[in-house]
Amino acid sequence: MQRRQFLTRAAAAFAAAGLPLPLLQAFAAPVPLGQRHPFDYAWLKGHARAMAAQPFVPRSEKLPPAVAALDWDQYQSIGFRQDHALWGDLPGSKFQAKFFHLGLFFKRPVRMFEVAGGQAQELAYDPGMFDYGRSGLDGRRLPKDLGFAGFRLNSPDDTRRDWAAFLGASYFRAVGSSMQYGLSARGLAIDTGMPRPEEFPDFVAFWLERPAPGSETVVVYALLDSPSVAGAYRFAITRGEPLVMDVDAALYPRREIERLGIAPATSMFQVGENDRRMDWDWRAEIHDSDGLAMHTGAGEWIWRPLGNPAHLRFNAFADDNPRGFGLLQRDRNFDHYQDDGVFYEKRPSLWVEPKHGWGRGSVQLVEIPTVDETFDNIVAFWNPEAKPQPGQELLFGYRLFWGEQPPVQPALAKTVATRTGLGGVIGRKRERFSWRFAVDFAGGELAELGRRNAVVEAVVESSRGTLETISARPLHAIEGYRAMFDVVPPDDSTTQIDLRLYLRHEGRALTETWLYQWNPPPPGERVLY
Repeated sequence: MQRRQFLTRAAAAFAAAGLPLPLLQAFAAPVPLGQRHPFDYAWLKGHARAMAAQPFVPRSEKLPPAVAALDWDQYQSIGFRQDHALWGDLPGSKFQAKFFHLGLFFKRPVRMFEVAGGQAQELAYDPGMFDYGRSGLDGRRLPKDLGFAGFRLNSPDDTRRDWAAFLGASYFRAVGSSMQYGLSARGLAIDTGMPRPEEFPDFVAFWLERPAPGSETVVVYALLDSPSVAGAYRFAITRGEPLVMDVDAALYPRREIERLGIAPATSMFQVGENDRRMDWDWRAEIHDSDGLAMHTGAGEWIWRPLGNPAHLRFNAFADDNPRGFGLLQRDRNFDHYQDDGVFYEKRPSLWVEPKHGWGRGSVQLVEIPTVDETFDNIVAFWNPEAKPQPGQELLFGYRLFWGEQPPVQPALAKTVATRTGLGGVIGRKRERFSWRFAVDFAGGELAELGRRNAVVEAVVESSRGTLETISARPLHAIEGYRAMFDVVPPDDSTTQIDLRLYLRHEGRALTETWLYQWNPPPPGERVLY
């Protein structure tokens, strides 16, 4: 099917599918069906503002019974036909777009448009676009107005593997040169980690701008809607290592929002070298990301290893005009994972870089207990200090970098491993319970200082308890240093202990700042062996 064969279906059919009435009115009234209409980002922002001034209209999740009954394997067997790919017949295009079918977790239809020459035209669902594989679906019996769930981007030279995808709520993800998916991003997070259900805004419509021949960048627009906010997004996506998404977001709250999450990233951490609470699997480490990195407005570099806590854990790192933050996968050693199926060592990192001053607020981290790797349990985002109010326009610009390494690196040494275990001195009877932390740093000046046997000091702070056996010594295997110390809990409680560490030499910091939160086990589990 050629592009010209994507035609708009009747407005009544979309209304039956439960799509937002304001969006229907914007397209159905002034523009004859099947024709192009003017479109740009300013129009989309105005439309989002107008939507926010009206009550939220929930979208229907009602699907045909056969589609609603699809299980995981059946849904995964549905493929999009290559001969129907958007821009598949566009000379000189380095991009193709393909669409996801509704079903499984994806029950609300999303409207799709192509933009060319400042004009937009809706792309109509057609069962003939899909190969239904082993799903059991008969395309001839599906409604002609069923709609799409999302889309993905491919390249003409590799039509099988996609490198960016927008699917479900406001979720999207991308890959760098590894072509391995991992963590996801979202358009917006609302009330994440609060003692009430989280609100998940939806991207309810996308506008895909036809790329110019030879262009390395494709532009996607999105309309976001939820009970609390409407918003307009623009993504300029450029492939490479890293893949870069240049994002502009305009948000229009319907009500005061207690916890707004800007540029949220969602990942998974089950078990790692620092946290073996759920270490029942044969693989030593299972995670999409192993730490939260932050570059503060004051210029400090911070590394906070992730964990899989027994109870939900929330941290807020106050800042003013952050320079960047992200969930990273620093450990790239296959031997540490031994997973030849999903290749955790190839999972991309995601770095967020504001394009302008975001003011006062905090990078917030939510860690949720998980029993296995199928659940994303890590969320990180920027939370502005001022709570959004109805009637406001909130503008945020940022870049997302997907790849093995962030685009900026500290000149200081970085944390490359965090290990924990029972404290005490080997060969001596333990008189009290303590917990050992061994933190490895590499890079910066450490290799040269190690060769000179220079005096390097581990500077450690603890919010509670007593610190013992503090040391820092060269670790030639990584051309760096290992810092070690024990923490003795002050009492029998399991109250969190906050830890802070960096290395210094002659009064100068040599490393980024390592932060950690540790909850001592209850007295009955403090075995001294």
